[in-house]
Amino acid sequence: MSNKQPVTVIGLGPMGQAMVNVFLEKGHEVTLWNRTASRADDLVAKGAVLASSVEEAVKANDLVILSLTDYDVMYTVLEPAVSALPGRVVVNLSSDTPEKTRAGARWIAEHGGVHITGGVTVPPSGIGSSESKTFYSGPLASFEQHKATLEVLTSADYRGEEAGLAALMYQIGMAMFWPSMVSYWQAIALADANGLKAADILSHANDTMVAMPGFLGFYADRIDSGNHAGDVDRLAMGLASVEHVQHTIADAGVDTSFQSAVVDLFRRGIEAGHENDSFSSLLELLRKK
Repeated sequence: MSNKQPVTVIGLGPMGQAMVNVFLEKGHEVTLWNRTASRADDLVAKGAVLASSVEEAVKANDLVILSLTDYDVMYTVLEPAVSALPGRVVVNLSSDTPEKTRAGARWIAEHGGVHITGGVTVPPSGIGSSESKTFYSGPLASFEQHKATLEVLTSADYRGEEAGLAALMYQIGMAMFWPSMVSYWQAIALADANGLKAADILSHANDTMVAMPGFLGFYADRIDSGNHAGDVDRLAMGLASVEHVQHTIADAGVDTSFQSAVVDLFRRGIEAGHENDSFSSLLELLRKK
């Protein structure tokens, strides 16, 4: 009998399967449930136990990990098992908005369980690495109780008791990730229109991204002190630059919609009177009104 904490995992998409594999490799007993039961076949062959119902899965262990599409799916999946929730710690690693995670946490609590929000910052291939990270928020005592087990999956970055904090941190990362990747697709499309392959620009793209932490740190300090002075850069110069990029894209016959949105934001900044300020002043257009 293993002395490792047993765990229930509900949801066997690529992320859920990766988690189960890591738990099994580390000696944890794992109970599974998935709407499509056949997804559990390979995991059962490795030693996991497939519950006959979601209620049975929730009853099986004190720690229940959800890996679902979103919180709406959580309600659908767990509604038949609400009688099993009292005393259970539900670690919900499903993606959703902070507001929906707060509502989900209240729903779990109303049915006698404890909800811990999780935001996994890596793809399934990153599960099992201490270099990977998951944000957590929720009751500290419950988090501390299960921290060692959760750290089997990734390192754990606890952000506080408020349920929405982990989801907020996750979505902040996604707010940066998706536009960054689309900018890379834009660069590849521009390269392709000029006879270059993705591999031809890869080292340049990497160099560009490697330089970003320096910019992030520099502007974070200035923004937090309310400093948008145009002593290092000016929005007017930035507008000229992003328009040059837009024209280069258009001249190559490549779709300009992504870059046009950037240009539009810069022009709005000029119209708002920030011509001689740093381009960090665009933040004032983006802030909550």
